[in-house]
Amino acid sequence: MSEEKGLVELQTLLAHQGRTIDELSEEVRRQGQALDLLEKTLRELAQRFLALEETATPRPEITRPPHY
Repeated sequence: MSEEKGLVELQTLLAHQGRTIDELSEEVRRQGQALDLLEKTLRELAQRFLALEETATPRPEITRPPHY
């Protein structure tokens, strides 16, 4: 009877571990999707920032220093 009880406990443990692995795999997938979206947003914001910086900031004129 003891062996049967041990076998049932192992099967139960295995079932719980399988469920935990599935849940963790799903969470990793969701976090991967969120990370992809964040990276895309960051690239878009960087492009917008560079475009805005080019149009908003006048380039300084190249002049000779006053001591020439």
